Amino acid sequence: MLLTRIIATGSYLPEKVLTNFDLERMVDTSDEWIRTRTGIAERHVASDSEATSDLGSMAAQRALQKAGMKAEEIDLILVATITPDMFFPSTACFIQHKIGARNAAAFDLSAACSGFIYGLSIADSFIRTGTFRNILLIGAETLTKVTDWRDRSTCVLFGDGAGAVILRGDEGKSGLLSTHLYCDGSLAGLLYLPGGGSRNPASLESVRQGLHYIKMNGNETFKVAVRSLEQACHDALSHNSLDASQIDLLIPHQANYRIIQAVASRLGIPMERVYVNLGKYGNTSAASIPLALDEAVESGRIERGDLLLLCSFGGGMTWASAVIRW
Repeated sequence: MLLTRIIATGSYLPEKVLTNFDLERMVDTSDEWIRTRTGIAERHVASDSEATSDLGSMAAQRALQKAGMKAEEIDLILVATITPDMFFPSTACFIQHKIGARNAAAFDLSAACSGFIYGLSIADSFIRTGTFRNILLIGAETLTKVTDWRDRSTCVLFGDGAGAVILRGDEGKSGLLSTHLYCDGSLAGLLYLPGGGSRNPASLESVRQGLHYIKMNGNETFKVAVRSLEQACHDALSHNSLDASQIDLLIPHQANYRIIQAVASRLGIPMERVYVNLGKYGNTSAASIPLALDEAVESGRIERGDLLLLCSFGGGMTWASAVIRW
């Protein structure tokens, strides 16, 4: 049976680290308040000269190195991001050039924090149909560039980073068992960035109104996140005739520790079997899961044959899940 398998992972984080104590000097907040409500202690921040494609290229090169592959062997580059270098060309095109993947098709996808799992589903379809053999999937974000540092309710949440995986079809029992994608566009107003598109084109007035920053209804987003993640996980388990007790590691989107804890509790998965790195990186949107995945692999938390359950939620609202046998 042909399954889409992750043959290598990679990640990259900007050098600059912004701690909660740094934020105390910037906005009316405290380390205790941030930790208690989110679980975040620090986050990485891209420099003025770093764009999303720069972070994504570094993560991609590290994944290629681990796979022992040349960039020319990549057939397709998918980049999940909501902070592209620019509207067009796509960030994937810039990365294709930066890493020298001259034989690869390339495009971006926008599903906010669910983007990486959406990308897994797209890549899986291409591989199963034989359209492409080697696919580079990247989740990369520079969310701090669209963060309002005067808004204490949002500026404490986000960080920058990139994670990458190389996917290839393989006969056997290891690989991507299923993906499950969802959306409810009626909830778009809970988490969005209103300025810059055709609805609110960039102008002096849009800048004055702060329309180019992330807007979020935190309380409602929290409720939807817990409910949607639980649903996505149950659907994934049911589809594969699995019980939560069989999952070796749950890798959720890293947005809020209380959300992660609530979902794990509802699923009956102890926190020892949940991968959490939120405290070091904050919410990195589409980069969140591939960053965690790479870190878990490198630290030995994932072993051959392990069953992984991935889940995410984000603006749209979108949510998604995936089951992988490593």
